[in-house]
Amino acid sequence: MLSNVLIGLCALLTGLAKTALPGMGVLVVPLMAMAVPARESTGLLLPMLLVGDVFAVTYYHRHAVWSHLWRLLPWAVAGIVIGWFALGKVNDEQLRVFVGAVVLALLALNPLRARVTALEKLPHAPWYGALLGLLAGITTMMANAAGPIMAIYLLAMRLPKHEFIGTGAWFFLLVNAIKVPFSIHLHLIRLGSLATDALFAPLILLGCWLGIKLLKHIPEKLFSRLVQILAAVAAIKLLF
Repeated sequence: MLSNVLIGLCALLTGLAKTALPGMGVLVVPLMAMAVPARESTGLLLPMLLVGDVFAVTYYHRHAVWSHLWRLLPWAVAGIVIGWFALGKVNDEQLRVFVGAVVLALLALNPLRARVTALEKLPHAPWYGALLGLLAGITTMMANAAGPIMAIYLLAMRLPKHEFIGTGAWFFLLVNAIKVPFSIHLHLIRLGSLATDALFAPLILLGCWLGIKLLKHIPEKLFSRLVQILAAVAAIKLLF
């Protein structure tokens, strides 16, 4: 009974994260791991994420900034392949600590960028997009935890909230779709897990709908602060 409640909560939060509060999605990962074994939770969560991605893209597709997507996607695909090879070879805890530290370091740079000219140009350096794209690909393949990485990148680009959500929606739809054959090959996605996903799909859609309603009432400055707070919480969660 408790496991079903946790899975239902994960479904609702997944939808909310996809359409209003990016960064919250990483909180779903430990909740899902509490409901089912860690390896099984990865395969159970991916189709849920895809349902939310499709909904978010359907609603926000016109707001995507494709120049940012093309900058990240090739590196993210490379990161997915690296993550696929690294599964079982790299300790999950080591990966989480590394990603958490990177997210906190990049968050710390945000208030400095407005004051230091050299740092202001940092997000537009070619290596910056390559690094974050690789990290997003690796972490999404290994732990479904690329949300704070993508949030950091889009915050650095200073996108308005709708462009932020629309660009992130397309990014995660594409990378999560690419992950599917890898996950099937690793036996993470099975018929049983897909049946469970179908059962909880209405809660994902409810979360998406609630997110759309919520985003309309969140001012731009508050949205940016919420994303930074959620990214920081996610990073601290990854560290500890």
